Amino acid sequence: RDSTIIYPNVDVEAFPLYEDKDDFYFTASRLVPYKRLALIAEAFSMMPEKRLVIIGDGPERSKVEKIATSAANVEYLGYQEYQVLKEHMMKAKAFVFAAEEDFGIVPLEAQACGTPVIAFGKGGVLDTVIDNKTGMYFHEQTIVSIIEAVNKFELNRDQLFDACEIRAHAMNFSTDIFKSNFKRFVLEKCKAKGFSI
Repeated sequence: RDSTIIYPNVDVEAFPLYEDKDDFYFTASRLVPYKRLALIAEAFSMMPEKRLVIIGDGPERSKVEKIATSAANVEYLGYQEYQVLKEHMMKAKAFVFAAEEDFGIVPLEAQACGTPVIAFGKGGVLDTVIDNKTGMYFHEQTIVSIIEAVNKFELNRDQLFDACEIRAHAMNFSTDIFKSNFKRFVLEKCKAKGFSI
């Protein structure tokens, strides 16, 4: 069916650009099965030289905590206030996202900080993350696929990713642009039907 897509707005202005990244990866979400945070934690437990920080709470907390307890490089912080989450989003070398979402707001919040996203390449991220420019895709929800993507990211990070360009892309999903696109669509349809506004 033909349709016009108007992307939802994201409060990207609340996530400032931060170019001086620290040496850790980050993921955050409600800990429910389809978000696949336990899978991300398992993958990083097999990459002991790479540090992962996880923020979130939910039904899979015990599973994530168990992995973090057994892997020295995986740090689980549980639920945290918004400011703590935002600081980690800003400072991470990359945000790791393994869910299949219709849209996915958190990857855009990360990009607003200039933080690239390593994402499962299916669903909404295909519209919000530009492969090899604002992030990098992996194509299976498996440990091996995540490890391969992280290693590829490490090899190409300096050549492919620029924090300012990543933020500029995220700004295309701002509230102002959403309002402008929505208004334009309504006015075009009204005009086509002969209504005047």
